[in-house]
Amino acid sequence: MSTALKEKTAGGTRTEIFNPRQQYPGTNWANNPAWLPGDDPGNRRFVSLGELPLENGGSLPGGYLAYETWGKLNADASNAILIEHALTGDSHVIGLQSPAHPTAGWWERVVGPGKPIDTDRYFVVAPNCLGGCQGSTGPAWPAPDGLPWGSRFPEITTRDQVRAENKLRKQLGILSWALIVGPSAGGFRALEWACLYPQRVRALALVATAAETSADQTGWAHMQVNAQELDPSFAGGDYYLSADKEAGNPGMALARQIAHATYRTAGELNTRFGHSPQKGENPLAGGRYAVESYLDYHGKKLTRRFDPGSYRALTRAMIRGGGRGAPRRAAGSISALTLVIGVDSDRLFPVAECAELARQIPGARYRQVTSSSGHDGFLVETRQVEKILADFVAGL
Repeated sequence: MSTALKEKTAGGTRTEIFNPRQQYPGTNWANNPAWLPGDDPGNRRFVSLGELPLENGGSLPGGYLAYETWGKLNADASNAILIEHALTGDSHVIGLQSPAHPTAGWWERVVGPGKPIDTDRYFVVAPNCLGGCQGSTGPAWPAPDGLPWGSRFPEITTRDQVRAENKLRKQLGILSWALIVGPSAGGFRALEWACLYPQRVRALALVATAAETSADQTGWAHMQVNAQELDPSFAGGDYYLSADKEAGNPGMALARQIAHATYRTAGELNTRFGHSPQKGENPLAGGRYAVESYLDYHGKKLTRRFDPGSYRALTRAMIRGGGRGAPRRAAGSISALTLVIGVDSDRLFPVAECAELARQIPGARYRQVTSSSGHDGFLVETRQVEKILADFVAGL
C-alpha cells in the first residue's frame, strides 16, 4: 500500500513511498518507534536529497531530510537560525508531545516568542539530522528495494550530514544563517557548517561540545557501539523484519546506560543514590541498587522513542567527525562570530576542552555554566543558558 510523503520543493511536488508498517505487519519494523512514511507527520516537513554524494566515496540515493520551522523568513532572507540537535534529539525543539512527536520540545525555555532565540524576530529551522529516526532517512527507512536499509545504510560523517542540510538551506531560499546553535553532538555539525560553508554562517553558538571527539569520548562511544553489536537480537543492524518486538533494544538500552553515566557526575549520583537499594528490592536477593534502577530506567526509556540502527549510525558519525586531519587549523579558519559555552561539571566535554576550542577560533567568546548535573547541565540549567544566549543574540 502506498502513502503520500509530502516534501518541500520549489515545485511543491509529492513523492509516493509505501508504508512499511502496513507492508510488513507483525515485524519489528511495524513496532519500531522511528518515524516512517505513512505515519502522522505532525509538524514535520520534508525535503528530498536526491542522490547525496558521501565522504566515503559512495552515495545515498533518494534520501529525505525532515525538519520543523518557526517564525517567518524576512524579505532579504537574512533572519534564519539553524538549531542542531544532540545525539538522540530531533527536530522537535518546541511543541507538545503527541502521537506524531514522541517527546515534547527539548528546548522550550530557549526558543519561542520573546525567548532568547525569538521566533517573532527569527525564522528558526531545526532538521532531524541525516541518519536520525524522526523523519530523516536512516537505517529504519525503506531502501530503494523496499526493505529497510539496516546494516546496508552507508557510513556517514558529520560532513555528509551538513551537506544534506545545505540542500535544505537552498530549498528554503536561505542565503546564509544569522546563527547556528549546536549543543553537544549538534556542535560538531555547527562547526562543520562554519568550516565547509564559511560564507553561509554569520554566527555560531557552541554549547558543551568540541572540535572533534577526544580519545576518551571516542572510547565511551566505542563501548556503546560494542554493546549494540554484541546483542544477538540486533542482528548486525538487520533486526527490522524480526517478529521479536524487543529485537535490538537490549543492546541500545545498555549503550544508553553507558552514555547516561557520562552525562551526569559522580558527585550528583552519589548525592542522589549513594549505596541505597532500590525501594522494595533487596540487592542480596537479586534486587538492584537505586542507581542501577535509575540507569535501567533511562536505557528502557530510550527504546520507546529511538531506533537502535540510528543510535549506532549517529554514534559512528560523531566519532568520524568531518574527516578533518587538523581540527585546530580548521577552527582557526572560522570567520563567524562565535560563542562557546562550557558546563563546569561536564565530564563528557570538559570545560578545559570547551575553553580551548574558544581559544582556537579567532575572536570567540567563552562563557561557563555552573551545574552539578554534568553534561546535561546545558538542558538542566536553563536560566543560565538563556541569559548567556540572550546576551549573545542581542549583539548579532
